[in-house]
Amino acid sequence: MMPLKQVRTQALKTIEMTALLVIAAATVVAVFQEIMVMVNNRAVTLADLLLLFIYLEVFAMVALYLDTGKLPVRMPLYIAIIALARYLILDMKSLDTWRIVGIAVTGLLLAVTVFVIRFGHLKYPYPKQDQLEE
Repeated sequence: MMPLKQVRTQALKTIEMTALLVIAAATVVAVFQEIMVMVNNRAVTLADLLLLFIYLEVFAMVALYLDTGKLPVRMPLYIAIIALARYLILDMKSLDTWRIVGIAVTGLLLAVTVFVIRFGHLKYPYPKQDQLEE
């Protein structure tokens, strides 16, 4: 009989894998829905392409997590930057000046955050797995 700790760990890993598969499947459905919207409209807009890039980033996040078991915090930041750009593109005409400035500053802060995180990873890398075990 497995110890309780191993059972809990295995149960959490199963839930984690199930959730990742659900996210991947839902993203596939969303991509096909967006493609159908473009086909029905007989046009591809920049907003459509940015939405597809968001879906692509979600796929990349799931694949990276499945491959390494780690999720870099930069991935959701990339998604947020693309989502803000898409929001600006879609609603630019209906937004007031201060809201546009606020969204632009938020995007800039996210980009600076990605830069700082990336710089930190290069300057102060995580120890390798074998170094952690020593």
